[in-house]
Amino acid sequence: MTNQSKPNLLFAFSSESHHLWCSDKNAMARLSAIANHSWLQLEGTQALNASGYARFGPNEDNNSRDLLKAALCDVDALVIHDGSPLIDADILQHAPRLKFICDVEGDRFGFRFNLDDCWQAGVRTIDTNNGNSYPVAEWALGLILISLRNAGTFFRGEINSASYSASPEDKSKIRDLFGRSVGLVGGGFIAQRLISFLRPFECDIVVHDPYISKAMAHSVGFDLASLDVVMQQDVVVCLVPITPATKGMIGKKELALMNSGAVFVNVSRGAVVDTSALIDRLRLGDIVAGLDVFDPEPIPQDHPIKSMSNVFLSPHVAAYGNGKITNFTLMIDELERHLSGLETRYDLTPSSRANRRGEPPIQSAQ
Repeated sequence: MTNQSKPNLLFAFSSESHHLWCSDKNAMARLSAIANHSWLQLEGTQALNASGYARFGPNEDNNSRDLLKAALCDVDALVIHDGSPLIDADILQHAPRLKFICDVEGDRFGFRFNLDDCWQAGVRTIDTNNGNSYPVAEWALGLILISLRNAGTFFRGEINSASYSASPEDKSKIRDLFGRSVGLVGGGFIAQRLISFLRPFECDIVVHDPYISKAMAHSVGFDLASLDVVMQQDVVVCLVPITPATKGMIGKKELALMNSGAVFVNVSRGAVVDTSALIDRLRLGDIVAGLDVFDPEPIPQDHPIKSMSNVFLSPHVAAYGNGKITNFTLMIDELERHLSGLETRYDLTPSSRANRRGEPPIQSAQ
């Protein structure tokens, strides 16, 4: 029975998504305490998003659009994922009470919203995909430590302490993290989580990200710099999304700036880095790379990156873990804030949209 004192929340997504997001009993109990909730099953063909990923695009099935329109008359909050059509003015005119929309996996940029239409209608547009940032930041730290220990050399083949003695040259490449300078290419949620993990190591942290403010740098505790300066740190970690502005942003010029003995880690997207330039830089043998992503993926069996002893590879698994469940619980956190009259934290904004499109920042906040 519907509790008339509670707001009505509608899940609008596929059966696969429903199983994924609504299987956490603790999360659902939390949600039930603050809202009536129901599920509208929507299946259909996904459109490609701006990066060419079908899984993040809206459902183009007209029947799904009609079903959603019919279900929205008394809905106060809408949670979408795979299977949802584009939420635009045509749909919003059927939702007179709607004030809160959240995509629980939108790659942080709302491909299932027409943002202008939502903002015009006074609807908060929330994206809690940043839950995936937690495991990615953990694996970024892991790759930093592994690469500083030159794992590409020491953990290949049947090597153990009883049968293998490192050469003086190999030993000289082993480093620790304490007190190192760390350059982050990108200052979003992954970077901010990673910075908290780096604190005990007393690292000097430098970030390149034109979309974040000096005020954030001050409050989180890092320095902002150009990409050239970031590339000259002891450890360089690539954390930016793939956009028209970031594709190939780390090329021959940038990689040449890396100091001998430095470590390069990429947990973002392989295409952010010029593959040929990376291979050429690694062939010099004076830097170590820890790569969770690569271009192309999957890596061809005969690709030279697979045989390089100064490279440690993982197969694009950084986001695996509890990230997806965290996305859902963050959505509940946001709904609680919204219903309590507090400001939500993970709103999609003109600035985040400019970031995703690779456009110049909306403003440079001080």
